[in-house]
Amino acid sequence: MNLFASDLDRTLIYSKRALHEMETPWNQSMVGVEAKNGEHVSFMTKDSYYLLKEIATKHLFVPVTTRTYEQYKRIFIFEKEMPMTYCVTSNGAKIHYKGTLVKDWAEIIHTKLKEDCMEKDELLEKLKSYSLHGELKIADNLFFYYVLKTTIDEDFKSELIKIALENGWNVSLQGRKLYFMPRPICKGEAIKYIMEREGVEKSIGAGDSLLDFPFLSCCHIGYIPRHGELTLENTLNSTHHLTIQKGAFAGEEIVRNVHKQFNLQI
Repeated sequence: MNLFASDLDRTLIYSKRALHEMETPWNQSMVGVEAKNGEHVSFMTKDSYYLLKEIATKHLFVPVTTRTYEQYKRIFIFEKEMPMTYCVTSNGAKIHYKGTLVKDWAEIIHTKLKEDCMEKDELLEKLKSYSLHGELKIADNLFFYYVLKTTIDEDFKSELIKIALENGWNVSLQGRKLYFMPRPICKGEAIKYIMEREGVEKSIGAGDSLLDFPFLSCCHIGYIPRHGELTLENTLNSTHHLTIQKGAFAGEEIVRNVHKQFNLQI
């Protein structure tokens, strides 16, 4: 069995803000893939959409996202237009199989959180003395992030990373969102679980952020958008490939490469 596991936001799908930041502005040839309050809020190129649909029809495509399950379901193409067997949400804390929560995995995560890291509220208390200007969001009562109103420099980010690591957490900056994630909540472990459960023989991953690195490292091949947070790190290896393009066209480049790797007819 072939597996394509991919992050969503800023890897496969793009908001108008993300497209603007990457100097690949939205245009009418792009396809709306997510709806909120009756409006399309995330997009793919048409070619990317149709090639991904073909991959999902013939192989195991697993969306892997930091979004909660409820936020994930706003991406209507996965609900109505493409066959989805699995999805990984909340950064790996939850796996759904054909729309039903995998309870075995949820129990594994619950046990690891008790044993391996500081409680969320304790870490938040430690961070009170730092000037994080932004709106605090709690996701699934498992992790949290700030929607920043101002940019933070690398020294400040490094200081936050140090505090997080000392207490069993990770940090990732994705656009304006600064994530604090318990170490046991890991996309890589969730993808390993699915690979073992399904007997996957060939795996390809795609992702842009530090939170994606663990599952990219589980896959035989990993694709990274040139605009991604991971391009700033020194952790990439010979199985990881940077795209030539940025923005939605990086997403299309990734899907084309996966399509080719799986020997589908283009």
